[in-house]
Amino acid sequence: PCYFIAKLYHFMSEKDHIADALLEWFDQHGRKDLPWQTNRTPYRVWVSEIMLQQTQVSTVIPFYERFMAQLPTVENLAEAAEDSVLHLWTGLGYYARARNLHRCAKQICTSHNGVFPSDLAGLEALPGIGRSTAGAILSLAMDTRAPILDGNVKRVLARYHAIAGWPGQRAVSDMLWSFAEHHTPQQRLADYTQAIMDLGATCCTRSRPVCERCPLERGCAASAQGRQRDFPGRKPRKQIPLRQRWLAVVTRAPGEVLLQKRPDSGIWGGLWAPPEFEEASAAKTWIATTLSLPTERCRIDDPFHHTFTHFKLEAHPVRAQCTENHPEAISVESHADHLQWFALHPPPSVGLPAPIVRLLAKLGEENPPRSN
Repeated sequence: PCYFIAKLYHFMSEKDHIADALLEWFDQHGRKDLPWQTNRTPYRVWVSEIMLQQTQVSTVIPFYERFMAQLPTVENLAEAAEDSVLHLWTGLGYYARARNLHRCAKQICTSHNGVFPSDLAGLEALPGIGRSTAGAILSLAMDTRAPILDGNVKRVLARYHAIAGWPGQRAVSDMLWSFAEHHTPQQRLADYTQAIMDLGATCCTRSRPVCERCPLERGCAASAQGRQRDFPGRKPRKQIPLRQRWLAVVTRAPGEVLLQKRPDSGIWGGLWAPPEFEEASAAKTWIATTLSLPTERCRIDDPFHHTFTHFKLEAHPVRAQCTENHPEAISVESHADHLQWFALHPPPSVGLPAPIVRLLAKLGEENPPRSN
């Protein structure tokens, strides 16, 4: 901590040239045609910032455009059904972002008359909006001076000032926030905010920084030391555990699948997926009990794998097929566990985890639509 304080005092006692250099670079090389840069409103900026968390721009653009086409205002989002919001989010991952987005829109409409708060504290009090997202909304959409510290900005500042350590550590984070605050200028706030994000995304990249094109290269401590890849420090590695689960994948003629809406909290919260169990026998018993199908009619397909932030999932589909006239297969809505039959053609327009989208596509191939 003492070293950080001394370093911070040294740099802040000098004239700051970062903003001028970044703005000059931005005028020539910055991105100015991203979809959220047109008709820049707090709502449009907010949605883009939430989507861009841990997700690349190229991935976000089609999701953002589709989202805005269907939900162009915060009121539209607040009034939308949760399944519709999650369906628009399917494929982006980290679905808690979508649920918080929906909750936040409702709160803005009910508590703020559909108007975003214009101060940092008011924005941070809303669901899913942290300090950096609040700063982006203020600077990009309201031309208010507020620093940001997303992943790109952390990388630029950590390299420029050679700040050792993982940004998830409190002392490192505090140091980076101090520099972010110091370097944020008084004018051209939206351009500066976009510039420092663009620099991290297009020039000061994680694995292959293009230092010869960087406007900050002359003053960059990491470049001077030839240690660009050492900053920022990486998160300490932990062994990612493997979780095995068995999914009750039940289909019925003429081409439907039984899905269950998951609880709002936890992995895949609020999304639809086949019922999940910790043992194959439990999945078979559930199928037998719920649909009166003998367990010997179940088969277990090859597993599929999916990697989450904290664990790897190995999912084993436990397959069962109902006949069209099977009486217990006609309706499961009497069960109090959020079960529903969905047609495979076209695919369900609800929130689905990406691995389940692929699973349903495979089921759809096995159960082609009937020709008229």
